Amino acid sequence: MTETEIAKRQRSVKIAKAINSIEGVPIPDETNEFFRQWIDGEITDEQLTEMMLSMCKRI
Repeated sequence: MTETEIAKRQRSVKIAKAINSIEGVPIPDETNEFFRQWIDGEITDEQLTEMMLSMCKRI
């Protein structure tokens, strides 16, 4: 994973959190660990999506 890819992922997470905040949708604290794993390249886009969807189904 390059520095550029990491920076893009960090920016994506920051934007996603900002959009949710504007819309009044809180992001559960456990998602921060999912985001960290994705940013660091420990999990794929598909794995992140599956984790987020499974969390939404529990709520």
